Amino acid sequence: MLLRCFGGNLWPYVMTLGLRKQLLRARNAARGQEFMMPDTIAIAANRKGWTAPILLLTWVAGTVDAIGYLGLGHVFTANMTGNAVLLGLAFGQGQFLAGFRALFALAGFILGVTIGAILAHRAGTDVDQRRAFLGPVIVEALVLAAFALVLHLPSIPRNQSTLHILIGLSAVAMGVQSAAVRRLNLPGIATTVLTGTITSLVAELVRFLHIPYVSSPSEEPPESAPGRTRHLRLQAGVFLVYVAAATAAGVFQNRVPLIVGLSPVIAICMVLYLARSTAARANAEA
Repeated sequence: MLLRCFGGNLWPYVMTLGLRKQLLRARNAARGQEFMMPDTIAIAANRKGWTAPILLLTWVAGTVDAIGYLGLGHVFTANMTGNAVLLGLAFGQGQFLAGFRALFALAGFILGVTIGAILAHRAGTDVDQRRAFLGPVIVEALVLAAFALVLHLPSIPRNQSTLHILIGLSAVAMGVQSAAVRRLNLPGIATTVLTGTITSLVAELVRFLHIPYVSSPSEEPPESAPGRTRHLRLQAGVFLVYVAAATAAGVFQNRVPLIVGLSPVIAICMVLYLARSTAARANAEA
C-alpha cells in the first residue's frame, strides 16, 4: 500500500537496501567476523601456549576414566556419553546398583560443570580471561587431591559409601575441567569426550588435504595453513594422549595403583603451573 502511494518509487531503494545487507553479511563471513557465542571467550587467540595444558588435562581425563571403569564399579566419570550408555544398560537389565552409580556420576559431573562455568565466567582483557582459567583448575586440583587421598588411604573403609564418594569426587573434577576447557574456545577440542574431537579432526584433515568439502555455516573460518596444521596436531594429540593414559592405567592399576591414583594430581598441578606462567607472560606483554 505504501509503495502504491508513492507510485512504486520506493521499490528500487528497498531492493538496494536488501542487496546491501546481503553483501555486508557475505563480507563479514569472509573475514571471519561472525558473532561469537556469548558463553565463550577469545582466550585461544594464541593456541600455541595451550597445547601442553590441553594434553595434560586429556591425560587427567583418560586416567580418571580408566580408574572409574576398573576400580569404581565400571563407571565413567569423564566420558558422559559412555556413562549414559552404561546407565541405560544397567536399568534396562535390572542392575539398579550399577545404574545408581552411573546416575551418581552424571549428577556429580553436572555439579562440576556448574561450578566450573561460574568460576570461569569472566570477561575483559586477554589477561583477565587467562586468569579466569586458573580458578577452575585450582578447584579441580583440590578435588583430585581429595580423590587420591580417599582412594589410597588405608584407614578409610572400602564400602559402598566410599565408592560413591570416589565417584562423586572424580565426576565433579571432570565436570569442572570440561567447563574450563569449553571456555577456552578451542574448536573441536574436548578433553573428556573424544567423539566430537575425532569428528572435527577428520573434517579438518579433509579440508587440509584440499578434498572437495562444503563447510557448515557454524564452522570456524579457515585458518592459515600453519595454524590449521597446529590445530590438527593438537586434535590428534588429544586422541593419542587419552588412549595412552587409559593404557597406562590399565597396565599399572593392579601393579602400582598409587602411581595411577597420583598421576592425575601431578598432571593437574603441572597444568596449574603452566597456566600461571602463561598468565604472567600475558600480563608482562600487556
